[in-house]
Amino acid sequence: MRASLKGEMEMKIADKFEELKEKKEAALITYICAGDPDIESTKDIVYALEKGGADIIELGLPFSDPVADGPVIQAASVRAIQNGMDTDSYFKLISDLETDIPLVCMTYYNLVYAHGIKEFVSDCAKSGICGLIIPDLPVEEAGELIAESREKGVANIFMVTPNTPADRIEKVSQNTSGFIYVVPRMGVTGGKTELGESLKVQLDGIKSNKPKAVGFGISTKEQAEEAVKDGADGVIVGSALVNIVASGDNVLERIESLTRDIKSGCKKA
Repeated sequence: MRASLKGEMEMKIADKFEELKEKKEAALITYICAGDPDIESTKDIVYALEKGGADIIELGLPFSDPVADGPVIQAASVRAIQNGMDTDSYFKLISDLETDIPLVCMTYYNLVYAHGIKEFVSDCAKSGICGLIIPDLPVEEAGELIAESREKGVANIFMVTPNTPADRIEKVSQNTSGFIYVVPRMGVTGGKTELGESLKVQLDGIKSNKPKAVGFGISTKEQAEEAVKDGADGVIVGSALVNIVASGDNVLERIESLTRDIKSGCKKA
């Protein structure tokens, strides 16, 4: 992927949401773990997601202790690490991708800190990463990362849960660029598949002009439709796709098919 001018990468996410808003669509954001099952296969999976209609792709940089992830993504992280994925291999993979879809890195703070905050953000910008999700880094402790990201034009995406108080939601909104990652229930990725009746209440309670994307547990067209009806500007699908990768069965065709099906549930009324 080509390197972009400062700020251009960050704006790719915002521009995507604006483009979809005009088309009365929510964004389909898909997650896969980089290096699962191997680097070359990851490239093909990214292209299958693109063909299926994904709007933004999260590429997980695997970590040995992924506290926000459920067993499906934990297992993917183990496979990827065993197959040699590390931070340097990750940025090489991103650089080699031939796609214009906005790419977001989801990883854990240990890896960022070990690489060096300035160098990590710089490598994101150089390789083509538009945004960063670091679930174990609270917004209150992210000052250095936010400053460096703004300097390099990389978006910072923070999470809110049903238990996030209003004053903290405001802080998240002020410091988030790209979109706000809305977690509709407590727990880890995957697991329960019901979004719950409280999603609309949660979304209405997030007073922000930033796009709101709902993740953790979405795996079907029907769930995407429900989230969009409740006010989501985007839906995030991870474990369902990672499960297909883990099966090793007709992976690319099934990835493309599921992506296309869930995207069809992203139409706004």
